[in-house]
Amino acid sequence: MEASKIEVKDKTPASRKLQESDSRDLLSKATKLIAMKGKKVTEFNVAKEIPEEAVAAMLGATGNLRSPTIKLGRKLIVGFNQEVFEKEFR
Repeated sequence: MEASKIEVKDKTPASRKLQESDSRDLLSKATKLIAMKGKKVTEFNVAKEIPEEAVAAMLGATGNLRSPTIKLGRKLIVGFNQEVFEKEFR
């Protein structure tokens, strides 16, 4: 984040495992989710309802919230993809 000059306002230590209920809570306050796994980028409109696929896209194989998870206004960005980061954080 520092390399991109992004100011981090809150960090959650990796020892605190965030799970499905935490993902749903984050999504309930968002209007859009961008979930990335490698080169695969999936966008969800979560303004009116939270699709199960959106929750699943936020969780890793262990059932914990994937990182990084970034709240940007009412948008959630989960995972990492260089092109998406360049677009969203310019």
